[in-house]
Amino acid sequence: MSQPRTLGDEPVAPAVTVVEVGPRDGFQGERRFIPTARKIELIEALIDTGLPVVEVTAFVSPKAVPQLADAAEVVAGIRNRDRAELLALVPNLEGAERAIAAGVDSIGLVVSASESHNAKNLNRTVDRSLAGFADVVAAARAAGVDVKGGIATSFGCPFEGDVPAARVVHIARRYAELGVTRIGLADTTGMAQPRHVRAVVRAVRAALPAAELGLHLHDTRGIGLANAVIGLEEGVRRLDASVAGLGGCPFAPGATGNVCTEDLIFLLDGLDLATGVDLDRLIGVARRVEELVGRALPGQVMKAGTRAARHPLEAVPTAAG
Repeated sequence: MSQPRTLGDEPVAPAVTVVEVGPRDGFQGERRFIPTARKIELIEALIDTGLPVVEVTAFVSPKAVPQLADAAEVVAGIRNRDRAELLALVPNLEGAERAIAAGVDSIGLVVSASESHNAKNLNRTVDRSLAGFADVVAAARAAGVDVKGGIATSFGCPFEGDVPAARVVHIARRYAELGVTRIGLADTTGMAQPRHVRAVVRAVRAALPAAELGLHLHDTRGIGLANAVIGLEEGVRRLDASVAGLGGCPFAPGATGNVCTEDLIFLLDGLDLATGVDLDRLIGVARRVEELVGRALPGQVMKAGTRAARHPLEAVPTAAG
């Protein structure tokens, strides 16, 4: 387990904040409706592992994402909510008002760096999305709810290809003008390579040195953790991840889940970067997720266990010859 550091009797913030997005980004693409009670059980179990932030749902159109039609009921049912920040994704003012009324701690806005993906994901232009955010931020501030800004397809678009870093910087500046300084750069379909991550993070940081940058990395092409390491080298200390590697954007062809939470915690532990998350307990939750969705999921650490795992000699055959 990676333990929070302490200074005397005062807790010190984790070296890296891991944001669990499985209940939203993971579940949104599941075709079979997951009962509300099971979603709540999973979220409570994730909070019990010590994860500091959980993206619990999204307040979006039930027609667009039927799996998340029970967003308000999910938020209302979480009993151990005082132990983690409950984050919900919202696309517009209507979604924000619903999320605020439900009692979330923070909301996440999202706009794509590419027009094509924004049209598919949000059914509007980038400028129209950005224009609507001022009212959302105002409503959130009036309610004492924090706001995070997300930029999808920051490292490439499945329809347009490469996305100029200048485009990402432009959107980040628009967020900053609204007073939103927690900005997440999303690799929505796993197109990023380490050089892209380094270049975009540096470009946004050069333009907005006071911003708190995060990374939302999908593992579509198998190098999500490598990209996370580059982000860490560049000073990023907020990383999204999905339990068991569950998920994938339904509006992005070929997208698979985010970087797996247990695998990321294992990596961070090995780098002596504290997260405050109980990895053994998290592995147990990941195995429950596999049972819940009824299929094998890509997480590796939940299959192999931690470095402390030991196996009896008699359980393994001896080579003959």
